[in-house]
Amino acid sequence: MRVSLSLWVAVLCTLAPVHGGDEARLLASKNLLNTYAVEGRDLTVQFNIYNVGSSAALDVELVDESFSPEDFGIVSGALTAKWERIAPSSNVTHAVVLRPLKPGYVNFTAATVSYLPHEGSSVMVGFTSAPGQGSILAQREFDRRFSAHYLDWMAFAVMTLPSVGVPLLLWYSSKSKYDAPKAKTK
Repeated sequence: MRVSLSLWVAVLCTLAPVHGGDEARLLASKNLLNTYAVEGRDLTVQFNIYNVGSSAALDVELVDESFSPEDFGIVSGALTAKWERIAPSSNVTHAVVLRPLKPGYVNFTAATVSYLPHEGSSVMVGFTSAPGQGSILAQREFDRRFSAHYLDWMAFAVMTLPSVGVPLLLWYSSKSKYDAPKAKTK
């Protein structure tokens, strides 16, 4: 009995990779390409789908429902994409440009990828990686942190001018008094 059980396990282990080896396997990722997500500025989201299987993936559909129309406007692209087939050992990329409409914390969840692993099979559903929770900065906060602060530097220059300029003028007046050439006497 024990020998027959181990024989069945060995047969199943050897047949399992053969059965699953002739179908498509998709790996999908979702990435935010911007370093900072800022209210009113473009935010680029990139989806990568890799077929690591040995056959083509058919009727591939990507759907991302994590960006609500109340919080994000679509500038370019679409949150859904379809491909008739993705060849084995190849990849496709899809990008969408969004504009955050209000600041705050957002949970960037995974998108859904559905496909047929081979002809005549049932639909397989997978998910992309999820970037996780992120913060959308208010435009004013972003400008406060990262602008050139020209007005601040001008105010600094005006305030430091007396402490640097007055000693410079005193030095220059005494230097010009003692540097005057003397007339030669014969």
